[in-house]
Amino acid sequence: MKKLIYFLIVVVLGTTSYAQTYNTFEPSKTQFMLRGYGHTGFEYMDSGDETESTFLGAAFAPIFLYKHSDRLMFEAELEFVLEGNELETGLEYADVMYVLNRNMTVRAGKFLLPFGTFMERLHPAWINRLPNTPLGYGHDGIAPSSGIGVELRGAFDLGGPTLNYSVYSTNGPRLKDGSLEPEEAGMLQFENYEDTNLAKAYGGRIGLLPFSDSSSEIGFSAYSTSGTGEEDSEYEDIGAFLYALDFSFVKQISGIGGVVDVKAQYNNSNVDTATFTELEDGIAEEYSFDNQSNSFYGQLSYRPTMASNDFVKKLEFVGRYSDFNAPEGAEWEEKSVQYAFGVNYWLSWRSVVKLSYQTTETEGGHDGNGITNTDGLFLHWAIGF
Repeated sequence: MKKLIYFLIVVVLGTTSYAQTYNTFEPSKTQFMLRGYGHTGFEYMDSGDETESTFLGAAFAPIFLYKHSDRLMFEAELEFVLEGNELETGLEYADVMYVLNRNMTVRAGKFLLPFGTFMERLHPAWINRLPNTPLGYGHDGIAPSSGIGVELRGAFDLGGPTLNYSVYSTNGPRLKDGSLEPEEAGMLQFENYEDTNLAKAYGGRIGLLPFSDSSSEIGFSAYSTSGTGEEDSEYEDIGAFLYALDFSFVKQISGIGGVVDVKAQYNNSNVDTATFTELEDGIAEEYSFDNQSNSFYGQLSYRPTMASNDFVKKLEFVGRYSDFNAPEGAEWEEKSVQYAFGVNYWLSWRSVVKLSYQTTETEGGHDGNGITNTDGLFLHWAIGF
């Protein structure tokens, strides 16, 4: 009996010691957060020959944030959008981040590219001051939005001014050869889940905030690859070089009683000349063109935050100019100019109702070789959470 009691005491003490060593019951340092945004609205479009009027189905973009420790984190954004009569889903980004030190963070996966600032910082519906993106972005645009790869980014305090930087490598863009969509021969397709050749894309951005109040930022971005075609194809060695210049100024100015917000970005795309094939009256003919494109947008908004009236304080007035020039001789040759004006009402700091008018003059493009004028009226409601 004494031996049994002694054995039980040893087991209990040993178990207690093990629990104290390996099960400290300390609170977990991991954190999980759900954020995101959604938007809906009404649009009226008139191009002269065709008129469209429609309520928009709601779009929902949940953002998942997971903090494993002070250094290791994960982020992802899904996108659910009603297009026509179908629900389209997408993965906007999903990447793992590790903080190396106070000046360096590395991340890998699918991430928004810091090519300028619009797609990485300003495109979400509740942040973008207008319902639509400027010309030069989106399906037919020339600015890359996201990629799969690895990135090193960070910032340095220069004793007043601040310098931020990013360098990355991703799966290179694909050159559309016109075999599936002849009217898009020569365009670059940036979001590639699998690379089709050995060439990778390399890029980066440097941003300088020259003033201690961080009211202004000037940035330069570059993006380059030595091959855009499939391996062993005639387009394998067709390279591309893109660059962008961006500017931002945000400051409350007492002389005008509110906040002025200025945004601008210029994009330039230069793809090596390639030869494509088109059918003319059933006969295959070869053609080529100087594959250079550019786009620009400049935006100014004003919010009277120092007004005495609460309703006026929540108003914001915005105007934007943008243009897009696609290469002459391409099937998608285009010259477009767009003006947009809007009035926003901020229900809260992250919920906004936007009313805007937009007019676009397009020469060429997918719809024809003539000049098309399109006017649009938009009413959108966006909310971030």
